[in-house]
Amino acid sequence: MNDFDLDDLKSALNNATPAPDPKAKADNIALATKNFANSQAALQGSRQHPRPTSSSNIWTGTMNMLNHLTSRAGLTVTTAIVACGFMVVTPQGRDLLNLDPTTAKIATPEVATTEAFSPDVVAAETTAPAARTEDAPVVILREAVPQADATVSVEGITTPLLSQTDQAPEYNDRIIIEPFAVPAPRQPQAQGQIAPNDNAADAELMPMPNTETFANDAPNPLKITSDEPVSTFSIDVDTAAYSLIRSSITAGQLPPPDAVRIEEMINYFPYAYPAPDGDAPFQPTVNVFETPWNADTQLVHIGIQGEMPSTDDRPPLNLVFLIDTSGSMESAEKLPLLRQSFRLMLDNLRPEDEVAIVTYADSTSVALDPTAASNRADILAALNALSAGGSTNGQGGIEAAYALAETMKDDGDVSRVILATDGDFNVGLSDPRGLESYIEDKRDSGTYLSVLGFGRGNLQDATMQSLAQNGNGTAAYIDTLSEAQKVLVDNLTGALFPIANDVKIQVEFNPATIAEYRLIGYETRALAREDFNNDAVDAGELGAGHTVTAIFEVTPVGSPAQLSDPLRYQAAETTATSDELGFLRLRYKAPGSDTSQLIETPFTTGTPNTEALFAASIAAFGQLLRDDTYLNGYSFDDAIALANANRGDDPFGYRTQAVQLMRLAGSLSN
Repeated sequence: MNDFDLDDLKSALNNATPAPDPKAKADNIALATKNFANSQAALQGSRQHPRPTSSSNIWTGTMNMLNHLTSRAGLTVTTAIVACGFMVVTPQGRDLLNLDPTTAKIATPEVATTEAFSPDVVAAETTAPAARTEDAPVVILREAVPQADATVSVEGITTPLLSQTDQAPEYNDRIIIEPFAVPAPRQPQAQGQIAPNDNAADAELMPMPNTETFANDAPNPLKITSDEPVSTFSIDVDTAAYSLIRSSITAGQLPPPDAVRIEEMINYFPYAYPAPDGDAPFQPTVNVFETPWNADTQLVHIGIQGEMPSTDDRPPLNLVFLIDTSGSMESAEKLPLLRQSFRLMLDNLRPEDEVAIVTYADSTSVALDPTAASNRADILAALNALSAGGSTNGQGGIEAAYALAETMKDDGDVSRVILATDGDFNVGLSDPRGLESYIEDKRDSGTYLSVLGFGRGNLQDATMQSLAQNGNGTAAYIDTLSEAQKVLVDNLTGALFPIANDVKIQVEFNPATIAEYRLIGYETRALAREDFNNDAVDAGELGAGHTVTAIFEVTPVGSPAQLSDPLRYQAAETTATSDELGFLRLRYKAPGSDTSQLIETPFTTGTPNTEALFAASIAAFGQLLRDDTYLNGYSFDDAIALANANRGDDPFGYRTQAVQLMRLAGSLSN
């Protein structure tokens, strides 16, 4: 570089930056606003024919335009944004944009002002919701209606935004809140709430707090057989936990540990257990085999298969759809999915079946009087007329549904209330204990209660479980139409027609052969030992064709896997049947009976089969999601390999889907 060039450079560096040309600045602002208005009019259509627009696409296009504008002399980012109909609010200074609805002007720290916005749009909120506390700046994108005489004024020079020949395009006036930074992770499928502001066409997408609760207890501890040889619990044919877990994983998050009820994961799948061949409505089968995650322990697999009566022999069915129509049910995966789900069920009802619909929100109403299932048009019309709004008067709805079910009963009929809700009871009887007592008082009338959960974000799983368990019914969670098909079509007979009530399981382990044991799952179904023979104690119901699975991990006497030390002064246990590992007892009541019947069978060692090994893979999956204390490094890949090797007959792809969920969960856990 020669001396002349160096002197020129020094002079340029020492001189102050020349002031921008006010006329050029105003012209650029007006041109940018006009171009943006025209492009958005073409993209979005009019108010009469709105189309959804991705906020991320709007933001990307906006930033590209701003980058171009701010490369021109005399423009700043703030001025360019204001000129284009956008406002920027930063956490450091949310009052940088002072809104004056009276004069319909937006003032900024810059020297620019604009009258490019219609007064009703300008009067809307310009700050982020108060609940937003993160430090990320927030952009509020507003699509405004430029006025024909709108101008932009920069340093005293006024320029029209639209020429006299321009047509002012129409826009969808709305606000979209977009953080610059990546937002904190939310719970799976947390719902948003649309809150109207002063202008009915404007809305803010406001995140709702996650208020989900789940019913569970601490994982079952290891028991020492010589101290506590008997395990007693109620059966469980609910499936809600599995579909809730699937909902979380497919949304990109591992489920909360309390949402993992392993027995409901295992019992989600149909199994080909031996069918009953005697007078009892079900048959138990016991298999004992080496534990996949510990070669020094064994799994005791108990499978129960219920009989499947001929569909033609089933009694008439009286159904009361008790539908939550409160405001929390508005989103697509709630009330709209609920309507579609019940439509699927209608095709599988018989002409002699009856359907009624009760709704509850602020108040309770009968949306459909008892109607023959053959009158499909009236039932569908009542379903289609449902809309969401108001609070959740759960108590009033339950009382009205039971009262209506009483009027529908005839001798020999089966009556069932099907409660469809997100579980958010906020008016009336909202305490799960209070609900439990109320349902206990009603279940003796012979009307069963099943619960279907919909949606995420405010799902009250604990309330739903309390209702289903104490209403002699089942609980399922429906997150997709495919799940509705499984619950309300494929399993309709089993879900609605009980073959055994108050089914209890009791296993006595032989201390001479089993040193320790633990029950995998069933934490919320535990019973006291003396409850087994007490017919007044409620337990689970078994539906037609249902299967139930329970799995124990046991430690043989002398195994290096034994975690407890033998007692010094306790004599060795001996029995006359030392080859037995344990003794299985089951109690049940025939529907309508108050007296239980007993089934007993001893069990010894055995060989595994495909059904038992697949159930073991799901048991491992559940423990990996909740508590892997006893898995000895067994991984998702190990569980996947076990499941793949034992898929067996999988006509609907449920087991294949489980493998995919394991793969996703393994990736998310890393």
